[in-house]
Amino acid sequence: MLRRFRFGITGILIAAFFGVFFFLPILHVVRGGLTDAEGRFTLVFLAEVFRNPLYLAGLLNSFLIALCTTTLSLTIALPLAWLADRFDFSGKRWLSGALLLPLILPPFVGVLGLQCIFGYHGAVNALLHQLGVLGPTAAIDWFASGFWGVVLLEALHLYPILFLNAAAAFANVDPQLLEAAADCGCVGFRRFRRITLPLIMPGVFAGSTLVFIWSFTELGTPLMLQYERVTAVQVFDGIKEIGDNPVPYALVIVMMTAAAGLYLLARVAFGRQAYAMAAKAGVAARQTVLRGGRSLAVALVFTLFVGLGVLPHLGVIGLSLSRSWYRTVLPSGPTLEHFSAALGHNLTVPSILNSVRYASLAVILAMFLGILIALVVARGKGRLAWALDSLSMLPLAVPGLVLAFGYLAMSQKGRLFEALDPVTNPTLLLVIAYAVRRLPYVVRAAVAGLQQTSVSYEEAAASVGAGPLTRFRRITVPLIAANLIAGGILAFSFSMLEVSDSLLLAQRSLYFPITKAIYELSMLLGQGQALAAALGVWTMVFLGASLITASCLLGKRLGALFRV
Repeated sequence: MLRRFRFGITGILIAAFFGVFFFLPILHVVRGGLTDAEGRFTLVFLAEVFRNPLYLAGLLNSFLIALCTTTLSLTIALPLAWLADRFDFSGKRWLSGALLLPLILPPFVGVLGLQCIFGYHGAVNALLHQLGVLGPTAAIDWFASGFWGVVLLEALHLYPILFLNAAAAFANVDPQLLEAAADCGCVGFRRFRRITLPLIMPGVFAGSTLVFIWSFTELGTPLMLQYERVTAVQVFDGIKEIGDNPVPYALVIVMMTAAAGLYLLARVAFGRQAYAMAAKAGVAARQTVLRGGRSLAVALVFTLFVGLGVLPHLGVIGLSLSRSWYRTVLPSGPTLEHFSAALGHNLTVPSILNSVRYASLAVILAMFLGILIALVVARGKGRLAWALDSLSMLPLAVPGLVLAFGYLAMSQKGRLFEALDPVTNPTLLLVIAYAVRRLPYVVRAAVAGLQQTSVSYEEAAASVGAGPLTRFRRITVPLIAANLIAGGILAFSFSMLEVSDSLLLAQRSLYFPITKAIYELSMLLGQGQALAAALGVWTMVFLGASLITASCLLGKRLGALFRV
C-alpha cells in the first residue's frame, strides 16, 4: 500500500510538470488558433490555412518531404538491416557502427557541406564542366530548387534511426518460425513477405513514424536551403506577428495534429504489443558466414551507404579547412584560419558556453524526471505505469517547433510565462524545452536498465532494514549506472544541437546557443559560411564521441531510444 502511495505521488508530480510545461503551452496554441479577438470559438483561421494557396502549398510540400524522406530512409535502412542480420562478413562490426555517423551532424549544418558538392557552383557541376559535359555557363539544379536537397539531407541524417529499429526487430524474429515456414515450402521472398515482415513491422513502423514526424516538422534544413514554402518556415516567419495574427497559431495546430495523429496511430497499432518480441525464442538465429568475393560485395554495399551518409560531413570539413571552394572540384588553399577565426568571433565562444549551461541544466532536470518515471514504469503495475510511459513519450509526437511556439505565445505580455520572456532571458525556457524534448531518451535508457535488474536485490536490501532512498542510492543506481550515463550523454549532446527551440526562443545574441550561432554565422557575407562550417566540425566531434560512448554502454539497446 505504501509503495502504491509513493508511485501515486510520483505520478501526480510528473503530471503537474507536464501539465504546466507541455499541455498548457499546447492548449494555448490551440486556443489562439480557434478563438477570435472576443474569445469566441471559430474555425475561420483554421479554414484560412486550407484556403490560402501559400499555406496549402507549405503543408503539401512538408507532407511530400516527410513522405519522400521516410521512403528513402526505408529504402536504405531495411536492406542494410537484413544483410546485417543474415550474414557475418569482414569488417561488419566497424561498418555497422559507421552507419551511425550521419547522426553526428545536424542536417541544417550539413546543408553547408552539401551545397559545396551539389550546389550550382559546387564540385559536381565543376567536374562536369571540366569533362565537357556541361557548357561554361550551364549548371544542373541537383536540389530541384531545394526540395530534393531537403529530402536527401534529412534521409541521410535519419536512416540510421530506422536501421537501428529494423536491426533490432530482425534480431528478435524467432528462427524456429522461419524454419517451420521453410519446412512447409515457404521460402525466399514469400517467406519474408508472409512471416518476417509482419514480425518486424512494430520496429519498422515505430522508426518510420519518428522519421516522418521529424522530417515533417524540420525547420533548420529548409531554412538554410532557403526553401521557404514549407509549414515549419512559415510558422517561423509568423513569430513576428505572434501577438496579433492568429493564423500562425492555426498553422501550428495543423502541424501538431498531423504529427500527433501519426504518433497515436503507432501507439495504438504497435505500442502495447511487439509481435517480434512475443515470438522471440531462446536461441539466436544462425548467421551465414561469408568469405571471399561474397563477403567483399556485402562490405562494399555497407561502405557505399556509409560514404553517402558522410557526404555532408566531408563537405563541411572541406569548407572549414579551405580558403575557397567555389566552382572547383576540390577545396583550394588549405588553412586552419577559419577555426581560429570562429573561436575568436564574438558569437562562438559565448554560444558554446551557453549551450553547455543550457544542456547541463536540462540533463539534470531530465534525469530527475526520467528516473522517477522509469521507476514507476519498470516497478509499478497497471494503468499508471502504462500511462506514465505513454506520457513520457509524448514529446516525440509533438515537434519542438510547436512547443517553442507555445512558450513564445505564453510569454507575451499578460500571459502566464510573462516573467520568463525569452527576449529578456530565455535560459529557463530553453532548459525546460530541452529537458522535455530529450526526456524520452532518459526514460527509455533507465527503463531498459531497471527491466534487466532483478527486483530481488532491492528486496534483499529492504529485508535488512535499508530504506527506499538507501536502496536506490546503493543498490539500484550502481546496477543501472551504464544506462543512466548513456541516456544522460544522449540527452546532453542532442540538447546541445537542438535546432527548433534554439532558433525560436533565443532572440538576443548574448543568449545564443551554438545552433543559433551557426545559423547567424552562415548568414554573414564573406567567410560566414566557412566560420559556421568550422563550428559545425566541433559539433561533429562532440556528438560523435557522445554516440560512441552511448553505443558502447548500451550496445544493441541503443535503438530503443529512437522508438515511439
